[in-house]
Amino acid sequence: MNRDLTTGSVFKTILYFSLPYLLSYFLQTLYGMADLFIIGQYCGVESTTAVSIGSQVMHMLTVMIVGLAMGSTVMIGRAVGAKEKDKVNQAVGNTAVLFMTLSVVCTAALLLMVKAIVAVMATPEEAVDGLVWYLNICFAGIPFITAYNIISSIFRGMGDSKSPMYFIAVACGFNIVLDYLFIGVMGFGTAGAALGTTLSQTVSVLISFVVIRKRKMIPGLGRADFRPKKEVLGNILKVGVPVAIQDGFIQIAFIVITVFANRRGLNDAAAVGIVEKLIGILFLIPSSMLSTVSALAAQNIGAGRHDRARATLKYATMIAVGFGLVASVIMQFAAEGAVGLFADDGEVIRLGGQYMRGYVWDCIFAGVHFCFSGYFCAYGLSMISFIHNSISIVCARIPLAYVAAEYFTESLLPMGIAAPAGSLLSVIVCLAAFAWMKRKAAPG
Repeated sequence: MNRDLTTGSVFKTILYFSLPYLLSYFLQTLYGMADLFIIGQYCGVESTTAVSIGSQVMHMLTVMIVGLAMGSTVMIGRAVGAKEKDKVNQAVGNTAVLFMTLSVVCTAALLLMVKAIVAVMATPEEAVDGLVWYLNICFAGIPFITAYNIISSIFRGMGDSKSPMYFIAVACGFNIVLDYLFIGVMGFGTAGAALGTTLSQTVSVLISFVVIRKRKMIPGLGRADFRPKKEVLGNILKVGVPVAIQDGFIQIAFIVITVFANRRGLNDAAAVGIVEKLIGILFLIPSSMLSTVSALAAQNIGAGRHDRARATLKYATMIAVGFGLVASVIMQFAAEGAVGLFADDGEVIRLGGQYMRGYVWDCIFAGVHFCFSGYFCAYGLSMISFIHNSISIVCARIPLAYVAAEYFTESLLPMGIAAPAGSLLSVIVCLAAFAWMKRKAAPG
């Protein structure tokens, strides 16, 4: 199952690895957007707002899990590059034990905090009941969300980006069918959206386990590999914890911005929620480049091919910037049309178009610092990513969004601009850190 990513054309290797990754991200985003789209067809703005807020909370938890799992991807990738099969299996086994333990603890804690989370989100009163239902059901499914993401991180560390794509495709298909059943036919509203999400994840994980076992996709993995080892867990956490905290801070920043919008009223809240989903689609390529760089660079670093690691960063950044520029220009003309796919309220569409025109420029700048973050993580320097994102959040994203929400009450455009402004600051820090790494590696 392992694929050698240390030979051949760097650009072609990026494309080969990233395309299944991109499709996986697309299916995962479609998975989330199906809830918002279908709830919008059968229910009112209050249900749309509840699902958009609830899915943002769940997205925050998911990206933190994925961030922590980055440690596993990097450690497995390095072991694969160095052709050390025993270390690969130890990392796989310890990853499974670590993450499933965390998922059980998180599930119990979050179920006790549902009402507090709803209050912190400044949820409009009309959407409170729906959000409570949504979060309770989704929190109960956290072990399955965790299982899917650790399976994906393990496979990608081994150089296999196709298997996770197949597993999420199964989940996406089930989610759409179950959403129409629970929301459209049975009229369960936001609870139906949450049930569709949770049950489809469960089915996907069960199928993935059956496939892995039947095809023996992780050869040599034994009981001894599941015994916790301090060194293995330490290496995973050393890379993963800063990434998870960083991703958590980023999502908290988004949630704070959502709170600013929620305080402005139901229409503003719905507009921001819809645009966040649309931005999730546009961020597919930048996000796939982050994970691609981390996996490819990790294998090349393990094999001592530092030149290929740098080349991977270069080509991935070019792809991300090119896409971001095209997407940003197109959305200046198509913003309202895109928002209108998920809302029929004229005011929501108008506000969403404003927010999108400012926010969409983040595709360029975020694409750059995503690629650098993947590169830093591959070298075990995930703390750099944590630092640049923290600076961005504290010095730009939140303060600028607050000022925009308070002083530009007739438009969401200024709030949208806060995101790319923060990412631009991250890019500057990343370039400085990269220059420092080059000087440190230079002889003498």
